[in-house]
Amino acid sequence: MIKKLNHVAIAVPDMDKAIAQYKNQLGAEVGEVKDLPDHGVTTVFVNVGNTVIELLHPLGDNSPIAKFLEKNPNGGMHHLCYEVDNINEAAQKLKADGARVLGEVKTGAHGKPVLFMHPKDFSGTLIELEEV
Repeated sequence: MIKKLNHVAIAVPDMDKAIAQYKNQLGAEVGEVKDLPDHGVTTVFVNVGNTVIELLHPLGDNSPIAKFLEKNPNGGMHHLCYEVDNINEAAQKLKADGARVLGEVKTGAHGKPVLFMHPKDFSGTLIELEEV
């Protein structure tokens, strides 16, 4: 069902500092910072060649990233995103297999449909599926 890893998302307490680390210390190509109000995050993608790192920072007090950073004040890995051909078919199959889907399909940072799967069903890792 999954095609490939799309990105690894990292929650960061200081977006400017994280961008500077990836750009200046690691020499990575950093994209444009975007606010995603529907997801409650500010995001930027970092191209590292064979995949992409998504840096996430809270956008508002009700952001899921704000809650994550309360528990992990230094930040850390937030989720893995995998590509799928059809998000609705993937969700139906996963639900039929007993996995819990979190919320509804939304438009993600790449302008494509995304959906999150409960971390308790995937070895403690939050999974995002993105339709390609």
